[in-house]
Amino acid sequence: MKSLKFYKTALNCDTEDQVFDFLISNLKPSNTMWSYFVNWEKVFTNTKQIEVALNNLNYLIGKDNFDEEFRFLLKENPSIAKVIPALVVRDGQNTKKFNILVEYQNKKLVYENYDFSKKDISDEDIEKYLRFVEKTELKGLITNKKIKNLVDYMIGVEAGLDSNGRKNRSGHAMENIVEIFIKDVCEKNNFKYLKEANADKIKSELAYDVPIDKSSRRYDFVIDNGKELFIIETNFYGGGGSKLKSTAGEYRNLSDVLKDEFKFFWITDGNGWKTTAKPLRETFDHNDYLFNLTMLERGILEFLLK
Repeated sequence: MKSLKFYKTALNCDTEDQVFDFLISNLKPSNTMWSYFVNWEKVFTNTKQIEVALNNLNYLIGKDNFDEEFRFLLKENPSIAKVIPALVVRDGQNTKKFNILVEYQNKKLVYENYDFSKKDISDEDIEKYLRFVEKTELKGLITNKKIKNLVDYMIGVEAGLDSNGRKNRSGHAMENIVEIFIKDVCEKNNFKYLKEANADKIKSELAYDVPIDKSSRRYDFVIDNGKELFIIETNFYGGGGSKLKSTAGEYRNLSDVLKDEFKFFWITDGNGWKTTAKPLRETFDHNDYLFNLTMLERGILEFLLK
């Protein structure tokens, strides 16, 4: 930890132990915002794009002669095939091509290829699509009327996919919170800042050569106050786990990569650190700058950036 007058004047802390105690004692319980919950506009927009095809597939619900009716429906309207994967695939990528491992028990791996993106489909394609809906058990759900309406079913699938994005939304929420403080300081002082910037972007827009610890590194924020460059990483951990220990180690290493040329701020928060305080303390002692959101509220960025 780098000794700063700020700790005494703004936090009433005289020693490193007191500053760390302040850090741990003033962690935020949550960074959950309204945007954390299901984005219904996105759900209904995605469903609307395939609603006509889904209504056509509703024709199959409860049909005893499902196979025959399925073949008839796809011959009449081949484009319907494109929506079938969306009913059973939960990757959120709108995937339409699959290589499925169908046999491996005999120590030989056998794959079947499925392509739902074709404009023109053959009888052979239709038979493969029929096998797909059987093996994924979609056929049983439809024939047994477990699904009453495929449009309503798809709304539920989309809502589930949107919920899977909560982890990313939580990470972005921390960035958005920190950006409020950064934007305020930069606008008041005519500083420049970049968000989610890699080394190439920093070089082209701010003319600094910034080292990286891994090729995929994108810094959450970089700030140019006209005299020097500040590099900022942020995260929030509401719960504990092994990830926190590795994160603390990662930012110790990153500090070593940057410290000879640039000031590195790690801004982290969340009650998860209360159960993983030891690795956080190690990084706190090693790095010059480690802050939480309460310190931002007290004005640490204004103090250091000016």
